[in-house]
Amino acid sequence: MTGLLGSNNVGILRADDDGNGNSNACKNLPSHAALKAALQAARAQANGGFNLDMWGTIVNRDGVVCAVAFTGSDRTKQWPGSRVISAQKANTANAFSLPGLVLSTANLYSAVQPGGSLFGLQESNPVNTSVAYGGNPQNNGQSNDPMVGGRIGGVNVFGGGLALYNSSHTLVGAIGASGDSSCADHNIAWRARRALNLDFMPGGVSGDASRPDNIVYDITNAAGLGIGVSAGGWGHPTCSPAATAIAAGLPTKQ
Repeated sequence: MTGLLGSNNVGILRADDDGNGNSNACKNLPSHAALKAALQAARAQANGGFNLDMWGTIVNRDGVVCAVAFTGSDRTKQWPGSRVISAQKANTANAFSLPGLVLSTANLYSAVQPGGSLFGLQESNPVNTSVAYGGNPQNNGQSNDPMVGGRIGGVNVFGGGLALYNSSHTLVGAIGASGDSSCADHNIAWRARRALNLDFMPGGVSGDASRPDNIVYDITNAAGLGIGVSAGGWGHPTCSPAATAIAAGLPTKQ
């Protein structure tokens, strides 16, 4: 199945076109080809990071990996560790978003620090290492990536993971992006989600109704404390002035 969802969106090939035996689990989510195209288009823009190539992963609502892709010319052109991190981010955004409340991985940073309302969350739901590191690494990032079809698990608490909501406002899974600064990862994931036409989000904690799960930059360093304090409880550290400015101007939800 192919389609074009508006002039600003890439063509959407569904995961049931991949021939990977995972059609029932992923039939309503973008395919490997669609993820790769959206990720490459997002990475090509200025995102306030180091201009590095990226890994991206999509999971469904059950946390099953549906697609894994990279933006470089081959699998060695991105940080190898970011493949599993992108899957962790996707799993986290899916696992802690709801039909009526969306949370990005960036929103979790302050809440999981010592004294935070979700301290210890990052120790829950460990990565399934057999899914993360099984199979032939030569297939990593291809339509037959060894993670596809497995439940990856994992919790990640910095920018780059976003839940996916379709045009019926149904939560269908999540996307994770990794390979640059955490702030740039967030911006890239956001733009990729928009390109995939899966940003019909409900309310969130960002304080911006038009960008409900956007990264929040409200951390200040209190005297005598090694960890900065977030005014709203959902803040993320800044990475660069450029990344901060870009986040403020990301596309609003549909």
